[in-house]
Amino acid sequence: MASESVILSLENPVFFTYVLAASLMLLKLLLQPWMTVYRMMKVRAGFRSPEDAKKSPLNPTPVTGQLALNEYVDRSRRMNLNDLESIPAFLIAGLLFVLMDPPLLLAQVLIWAYVLARAAHFIAYATAQLHDVRATIWTVSSVAVIAMVIYTLVRLFTSAQ
Repeated sequence: MASESVILSLENPVFFTYVLAASLMLLKLLLQPWMTVYRMMKVRAGFRSPEDAKKSPLNPTPVTGQLALNEYVDRSRRMNLNDLESIPAFLIAGLLFVLMDPPLLLAQVLIWAYVLARAAHFIAYATAQLHDVRATIWTVSSVAVIAMVIYTLVRLFTSAQ
């Protein structure tokens, strides 16, 4: 196995792949709440807290019902929650996976399968596809992360012997 300093170098194509994918996933995680804010401001609805519906510079003319559930806004919130359930696990599992110095092809397949599945999941959720479609896509991303964890555990226990 390569030394840690070589493994965690951008010259290592496995680490480079992970850093690129992790950065994209972090960007997705950080931009999704902005989509929610945009939707709230666009429809002036879907606010959450009582003080959000009070007159303010960003809400100069409050209207009744601003605190009511709004599907357009709430869909974005649910997408954000789904990201919060998935992306942190990928970030941690992916880094541990990289530390095990996996073969480049395996790393690229698992990492990009995750990223592409998350992108497809975003599109499916944003366009209100059936649960079956979203669940199938989610399964691909989940299996990719589980495979990283299993690989890490196997390498960990076989190298400890």
